Amino acid sequence: MAAVSDRLPAFPWDKLEPYKKTAAAHADGIVDLSVGTPVDPVPQLIQRALIEAADSPGYPTVWGTVALRDAITGWVRGRLGASAAEHRNVLPVVGSKELVAWLPTQLGLGAGDKVAYPRLAYPTYEVGARLCGAEAVVYDDPTELDPAGVKLLWLNSPSNPTGKVLAKEDLVRIVAWAREHGILLFSDECYLELGWEAEPVSILHDEVCGGSYEGIVAVHSLSKRSNLAGYRAAFIAGDADVLGELLEIRKHGGMMTPAPVQAATVAALGDDHHVEEQRERYAARRAALRAALEAHGFRVEHSEASLYLWVTRDEPCWETVAHLADLGILVAPGDFYGEAGARFVRVAFTATDERVEAAVKRLG
Repeated sequence: MAAVSDRLPAFPWDKLEPYKKTAAAHADGIVDLSVGTPVDPVPQLIQRALIEAADSPGYPTVWGTVALRDAITGWVRGRLGASAAEHRNVLPVVGSKELVAWLPTQLGLGAGDKVAYPRLAYPTYEVGARLCGAEAVVYDDPTELDPAGVKLLWLNSPSNPTGKVLAKEDLVRIVAWAREHGILLFSDECYLELGWEAEPVSILHDEVCGGSYEGIVAVHSLSKRSNLAGYRAAFIAGDADVLGELLEIRKHGGMMTPAPVQAATVAALGDDHHVEEQRERYAARRAALRAALEAHGFRVEHSEASLYLWVTRDEPCWETVAHLADLGILVAPGDFYGEAGARFVRVAFTATDERVEAAVKRLG
């Protein structure tokens, strides 16, 4: 066990604890804009679906119910523009973080293989490479990588932490490059429904992949769009051969989405109204925080999508973290996401309206 854990980086959030204590000491309490966890209620129709499926004494299947596969394929076709998607092109997973962390291992990667991901990125891409003993490599443009040894290429659009969105023409170019070199391409699209100043596009869109899912898989989560982070509801879609292999492995590993969560996922994917309501909440919080941060002397970069503002005062990120902690506001230092983020902080707008209003007043 120690040998495996020794491969991993230090858990970054532990470094924030002293600043969290400072922020919590504020007379009006902490405004936590660091982690980005949903705080709004789970929509009632989803709660009802979960409750109605609560009497589930038997084991669920790894591939999910027919109703769940119908819901996922229908959503993938309608929302992502993947008109050829069928049941064999979808697979539920137990939250997207589990998938990201264990995917390289489940693909059989190891020493001598390379896992590539953006220079500024969600830390779990690196963790996944380290868990299986593969080499983690970063890129600015994946098509400029030396393809030798690269077995898995991660895209992340919209990006966590920057909110940057890859244009459709860039996706077309990257998909073609990955296929040319026989590199499996996984695209983390968990923030796809949260575009503000850009319209994110899936790699599964007919105009991106040409109607073929060969060598490409998209990762989606209901945590943000439907406030289901506590449900661990997510799925992948794309290359049927890749998903078929993962299905067999996950059957042996017992990686089953609980039956009540499967039912809740069906309800969530079948309703757009709650998604639009949540978007409106986030849009208002985003606008208020952005204006307050800019008035306070911050510069916002990218941030055209996702649940975060990527901001800087052109100083080391930990100085910014300390400055905001003195105001009772906790944010994530940019170097959590790579050395390139050393002068930025990530500000989540997932706090309640009351806490966002408090942050705006303090920044003013």
